[in-house]
Formats: sequence, C-alpha cells, structure tokens
Amino acid sequence: MTPDEIQARILYRDALIIIINKPAGLPVHAGPKGGPNLEHYLGALKFGLPRPPALAHRLDRDTSGCLILGRHPKALRKAGILFQNGKVEKTYWAVVEGSPPAAEGRVAMSLKKETLKKGWKMIIAKDGQEALTDYKVMGRSENRTWLELKPHTGRTHQIRVHCQYLGCPIVGDPIYGVKQKSGVDEPLMLHARAIALPLYPNRPPVSVTAPPPPHMAEALKACGWPGV
Repeated sequence: MTPDEIQARILYRDALIIIINKPAGLPVHAGPKGGPNLEHYLGALKFGLPRPPALAHRLDRDTSGCLILGRHPKALRKAGILFQNGKVEKTYWAVVEGSPPAAEGRVAMSLKKETLKKGWKMIIAKDGQEALTDYKVMGRSENRTWLELKPHTGRTHQIRVHCQYLGCPIVGDPIYGVKQKSGVDEPLMLHARAIALPLYPNRPPVSVTAPPPPHMAEALKACGWPGV
C-alpha cells in the first residue's frame, strides 16, 4: 500500500488511537517467513509523532475490518487494559455455509491449540481456555447465512472454530471450512464490522464501523444486506 492508500483506510483518529479498516489477505505482522505485513506500512500514520502507531490487538491475515492502533506506549497500555478486562465490544460479520441450529444463541466451548505435522489449528477441548461467542442470524440465501457474531473472549481463531462447531463453517475458511465442489477457493468471509471501546471516562465509547470488503459484499447482499 502507498501512504495515501493506508491513510484512506482510517476510520477514526485522535490523540491516543487510530482505527483502520484492515484489508483482507494482509498479515498484521511478519511471520517466520517474512513477507508483506501491515506493520510495514504504519510509518505513514505517524501524523507528527516521533514513532508510528502499534497494534493494540490482532486480526487474522484473511480477516478484514476494524483494527485499533495505539499511537504511543501510554495509549497502548490503556487499550490493552480495556481488552484484558473485556471492556471492548467487538462485532463481526460472517457468511457461513448452511445455517446454525437456532436464529440466535451463545457458543461456550473452550479452545486450545493442537500441533500437527503440517502446522497447527485450534480445537474444542475441556482443558482449553474459556471462549464465548454470541451469534445472531441476520439473513439467508439459498444455502448460506449471514451471521453477526460478538466474541466475549479473544482466543485465536475463536469465531472460526465456533462456527464450525455450530455446523456452519465460514465460507472460504481453509482450516475449519469445507472445500467447494467447484474446486474454486473463495476468500475467507469474516469481517470485523464494528468496535466500541470506552477510552475516555466522561465520554461515550469510541464506536466505529467498517464497510465490508468487495469479496464479501455480493455474498452479503444475496443474504439480504441492503448495502449500507
């Protein structure tokens, strides 16, 4: 991305934080093999400060949407405490295969990492870390469903595993999803739609929404999203 392109993704900015609409397909930081990552572009978001902002939390590489950056160490500590205490409200949209068993509900299934020969994945396990996700059906198409999901914990791949557990894996999920009969792989259809954090004691929470990426827009419209 050019400086102009990442600046165009800013959804909110003040003296403490910047919230951007993270693009799908870009990891937030460099992995073991290196390669392009979001942190590489954060120098364009200094806006007069001596150092670039830093990640206050994470999104998976293929997940798009609201991502909070702390503009300096004090801001990062403040945001970190809010995340740690469960004060940050996160709302995700997903397009899933099939449909969950009820129009809305809660998944309370603990998760832990399972190491495999070809990498790792998260699995449901009684001895794992607590993981809670609320879900609600927002619309349907012939064989897919648009879900709104609110995670109350921040476990790795939490929403993806919980959707799989419900019997409706997220479209395009290469780990927890199903292979398409057409043989054409679709991008992951998971988007961090909104975030709200009570950053300032005497003000309403900072609340931001992010428009879904182009690869999700048509699938959402097919499920009844009006496109706003």
